[in-house]
Amino acid sequence: MNPAELSALLLDVVRPAVERRGGSVEASQIVLERPRSREHGDWASNVAMRLAKPLGANPRELAQEIATALAEQAGIRTAEVAGPGFINIRVDAAAAGELARTIVEGGEAYGRGDLYAGVRINLEFVSANPTGPIHLGGTRWAAVGDSLARIFAAEGGEVTREYYFNDHGAQIDRFARSLVASFLGEPAPEDGYGGLYIPEIAARVLDAYPGDLAALPRAEQQEVFRELGVQFMFGDIKASLHEFGVDFDVYFHENDLHDSGAVERAVARLRELGHIFEADGATWLRTTEFGDDKDRVVIKSDGEAAYISGDLAYYLDKRERGFERNLIMLGADHHGYVKRLMAMTAAFGDEPYVNHEILIGQMVNLVREGEAVRMSKRAGTVVTMEDLVGAVGVDAARYALSRSSVDSSIDIDLDLLTRRTNDNPVFYVQYAHARTAAVARNAAAAGVDRSVFEPGLLEHETESALLGLLAELPRVVRQAAELREPHRIARYAEELAGAYHRWYDSCRVTPLGEAPVEDVHRTRLWLNDATGQVLRNALGLLGVSAPERM
Repeated sequence: MNPAELSALLLDVVRPAVERRGGSVEASQIVLERPRSREHGDWASNVAMRLAKPLGANPRELAQEIATALAEQAGIRTAEVAGPGFINIRVDAAAAGELARTIVEGGEAYGRGDLYAGVRINLEFVSANPTGPIHLGGTRWAAVGDSLARIFAAEGGEVTREYYFNDHGAQIDRFARSLVASFLGEPAPEDGYGGLYIPEIAARVLDAYPGDLAALPRAEQQEVFRELGVQFMFGDIKASLHEFGVDFDVYFHENDLHDSGAVERAVARLRELGHIFEADGATWLRTTEFGDDKDRVVIKSDGEAAYISGDLAYYLDKRERGFERNLIMLGADHHGYVKRLMAMTAAFGDEPYVNHEILIGQMVNLVREGEAVRMSKRAGTVVTMEDLVGAVGVDAARYALSRSSVDSSIDIDLDLLTRRTNDNPVFYVQYAHARTAAVARNAAAAGVDRSVFEPGLLEHETESALLGLLAELPRVVRQAAELREPHRIARYAEELAGAYHRWYDSCRVTPLGEAPVEDVHRTRLWLNDATGQVLRNALGLLGVSAPERM
């Protein structure tokens, strides 16, 4: 019996008790939770306490009526009232064990839901300027963003991964000037970019340009280095992301917004809605009407587009492309952008934090031998994606960056992530999966197959605990999607790995010595394989591999 089936059964029991008191109950009011202590049961519900007040009923009396009726249902071993009206539920072994077959037969589909079924979601993340390699902050968003895209898709969302290519503005000018200075053997400009990647890119531009760069005036040299340098730098960024397991569906160029008239269209739309005004020779958006602390200049008095103009045009473009939910992942230094972007969303007539969301990620620090790692061989003082992957590998990097809430800064212990020990969380989870595969291989060699499934035989306490955690995956995936928190998947996988290791130490899938193969061994193979499937599904949502041998 999985949580959905138990919830439906509980609803069937609760409804007549509520209707007898003149009330009604919806499925959303039936909430099941795992008790902190397994001694209190497999599941607990506070439904009686939630419903008692509007019904004018005593919560404990209502809970007792529900528990008595529930205990009579097939698959329920006990239902008991605790405290002011909690209902603690124990499922019988056969009903609980059926989940193993459900998981094995469901395969990759197990854990998926319909929270965002048919909803078009645009997820924009990384979007590093093409002026240097991806730094650690962008690497964190690459891991978290791609995982979040996988989780949204698992909940039925039609997800588009989008990269906003910042190829418009002063930072590109500084990048081009830095390349020219390197080419000419000059020091980098004071506001320019350093690191070994600058002379590397400059050399590639020189090789690719068919003419004599040295013969060109400096202004023309800068345009050549701008065009070709950005192409090479962005090609390197895309290659790094691909090696990290992250590929984008759309690469959107900021320049296109300004060249295509999209900015003018966005201003015209907002003018029609009555939110644009002129003052001091400039064009303004009245964002204070929507919670911003001041109105924003859209077109400066000199006719130049202000920074927010691109935001207006880009958001409108996404909405016109049919995206109902638009999420942008920004770095820790962008907190100040949230209020103005939500005001902009409201000005277009949309709902802030629904049609448009901003997620802010905190800093990442690398630690080795207890000391902070600050230097990069290639990028000067910036630690890059390549540095992290080179130190620990893609799987460990993605897992480590995804297993903590993005609201908190994290320290990545490089020494820990290279150890093949249980204190390394990614090793711990991957090893649990590899162990399920090894058990399956050993079972096949011993003649144990899945020809028999008797779920009532799964009655050991470690089997009950393991089944209880396997049942949690759909809820965890849905919650990770709702809260935009992929780290919940990682923490769940670690808890499941621990339960599996404890089960492995207590219950055998293959008989000892010359003992015969029994139905309990065949049934436990189902549980072993179900656990392997759930670990694969969880790791897959994080973009981390599930090795069969380690």
